[in-house]
Amino acid sequence: MGTKKCKNYTKLFGKLNLITYIIDMKDEKIKGYEWIGDAETTVEAPPNNNSVKYYEPNRDYDNKYSPTKDDIKTFPDLQNGPSSLIQGSPVAIQQVGIHNFRLPLKYTKRDGGDIELETKVTGTVSLAAHKKGINMSRIMRSFYEYKDQVLFDKLDEVLLRYKDDLESFDAKIGLHFSYPILLPSLRSNNAGYQYYNCTLEGNIDDKGKFRKYLHFDFVYSSACPCSYELAEYARKYRNKATVSHSQRSVARVSIEFDDIVWIEDLQEMCAKALMTETQVVVKREDEMAFAELNGSYLKFVEDAARLLYEQLVEDKRIKDFRVICSHQESLHSHDAVSVITAPNSEFCQDVPHELWSSLIHIS
Repeated sequence: MGTKKCKNYTKLFGKLNLITYIIDMKDEKIKGYEWIGDAETTVEAPPNNNSVKYYEPNRDYDNKYSPTKDDIKTFPDLQNGPSSLIQGSPVAIQQVGIHNFRLPLKYTKRDGGDIELETKVTGTVSLAAHKKGINMSRIMRSFYEYKDQVLFDKLDEVLLRYKDDLESFDAKIGLHFSYPILLPSLRSNNAGYQYYNCTLEGNIDDKGKFRKYLHFDFVYSSACPCSYELAEYARKYRNKATVSHSQRSVARVSIEFDDIVWIEDLQEMCAKALMTETQVVVKREDEMAFAELNGSYLKFVEDAARLLYEQLVEDKRIKDFRVICSHQESLHSHDAVSVITAPNSEFCQDVPHELWSSLIHIS
């Protein structure tokens, strides 16, 4: 192939047009990007006092440049700049940080051994009124220092680390992950992994007090007692075939604890309270069993909340709790919801719309 000379890049335009071009040079093809100023159809504006002073920067990436520590000290650092750089009102910010930063973290299972799970991290700190901002990469780096350790019992260490690094009054952390538990089928000799949405949360305040929470989603079937009774009435007195309605439902159980409460413990409490957890591997005998369970454990959304309360209030490891239930109705075009908290709970009883909407079970 013939050699095609590159066009002169000393145009007055520095804006990049994302159109790939190919320059044939002997037997090689070099891919690059076409700049608007390089196009043959470009019509240049007449020079003026500003354009004659324009100096186009070098567009070649320097992969050999490795700044020294002294070089880095000279780099602009706006987030640690003076308070005169603050835009808007110079007031404190309650939380600032990162959300949905992902990395694999280790968790200890109740029966021993560790499991590594993809974890979505939210890490925030407070920001004083006189500070411009924070270096968010410090939060991320704090997690990487603990990436080979089990974080369930080290949340306070991580929080203290980036709280002190960022010189903040308080700090918060949230680890969101999907935790697998192998469960047997109801009657057939099978088993399958049920995955539970969990968030492990830690907060440390300006007095150094550390609090730890676990949020756990339990998905179950709720068969309506009213629908069941009406269906039985129609069958008994009018000989009508009926199907009473039930629906997939979600309970979000939030607990505060000091001594460890295993995720497996919460799953068992919820399963014992509600009895109708959705199934993984189902054969005909399992489907029949599930229909019988729903008939034996009918429940309104009010019942679900109180049944879970009954289990949680008896566990002395649980310092505080809140249960949010959402029955995603098959009869109605809306959901039935309920909230219940522990005695003298510090959990908020007012649930915003966004939280209700997050209780949709996603496969």
